[in-house]
Amino acid sequence: MKKDNLSAVLHGIEDMRLEQRPIPKISDHEVLISMDSVGICGSDVHYLTHGRIGHFILTKPMVIGHESSGVIAKVGSKVQNLNVGDRVAIEPGYPCAKCVLCKEGKYNLCPDMIFCATPPYDGSLTRYYKHPANFCFKLPDHVTMEEGALLEPLSVGVHACRRANVGLGSKVLILGAGPIGLVTLLVHVAQSMGATEVLITDLVQDRLDVAKKLGATYTMLLKRDDPAEEVQQRIHDIMTEAPNASIDCCGAESSTREAIFSTRSGGVVVVVGMGPPEIKLPLFNALAREVDIRGVFRYCNEYAGALALVASGKVDTKRLVTHHFDMEETAKAFETTRCGVGIKVMIHVQPRDTNNPCKF
Repeated sequence: MKKDNLSAVLHGIEDMRLEQRPIPKISDHEVLISMDSVGICGSDVHYLTHGRIGHFILTKPMVIGHESSGVIAKVGSKVQNLNVGDRVAIEPGYPCAKCVLCKEGKYNLCPDMIFCATPPYDGSLTRYYKHPANFCFKLPDHVTMEEGALLEPLSVGVHACRRANVGLGSKVLILGAGPIGLVTLLVHVAQSMGATEVLITDLVQDRLDVAKKLGATYTMLLKRDDPAEEVQQRIHDIMTEAPNASIDCCGAESSTREAIFSTRSGGVVVVVGMGPPEIKLPLFNALAREVDIRGVFRYCNEYAGALALVASGKVDTKRLVTHHFDMEETAKAFETTRCGVGIKVMIHVQPRDTNNPCKF
């Protein structure tokens, strides 16, 4: 095993450095992973630019990155589901497995959750990373390492659609076509779960053009000062009937209000985007029509399903990856993401296609 453990370490706002870290030592139920591909998420950029997300505050140097895949380099003595050489996708969060929420199957809400690159825990943009074996998912030969890394944002989309009760015949409204990657995944997931119509709204026409090419049934351009009631009428005019599921990917007050007004009575509004801590909403409208308002925090029990969608070909995430960088180019990769160029930026800890039986 190589001794090199180059890591992308965030020391503070606008202060990210490539530096050597000790190779982690694993416990009986953990595996050591030789990292391959790590995608850059908006949250990674937010920590770089602000040093915090909500109450998660960077207080000490932290390895960045959580959308990742790699190859098993070493297994703990009690690991039975994985072997050295297995290619795996890494579900980046693991819970205590003891609290009430974990026992109820809602482990994403575990108060003691350890999540990659969420302070104070290190992420996976490093040569070697250790992780519980039970939260690593073996990839079929025809699924690439890049697709394995993209199971993380895909799982968010799957969880959002489950929370929205998307099923056969669903009419789905998605508010916000940026980041395009998440919205595109939502479109594919919604359609794979049986949705027959998906309408996407945004303030930028270029984003809508891309969303249309990637599978949206309808798109609708909005203006910032459009009244919510007017937006509702336009949405209802475009779709064959009012959406029974609305997914707000913005989190802005205006978009959440539009989601509530537009959703049909008895439907569900799911808020994925995180906006201001407090906003004003038309609660009476929702209550009187029994419109459920639900949050989404990461995902729970979704990785296996997300992998099945990719492996079966029902969801194509390959075309989301528009930029590739070697690990030594991490700073350039983050700058590309910050500039909003392309869709998904992928960092290769090892040379591209080193671990892909089928080239990406």
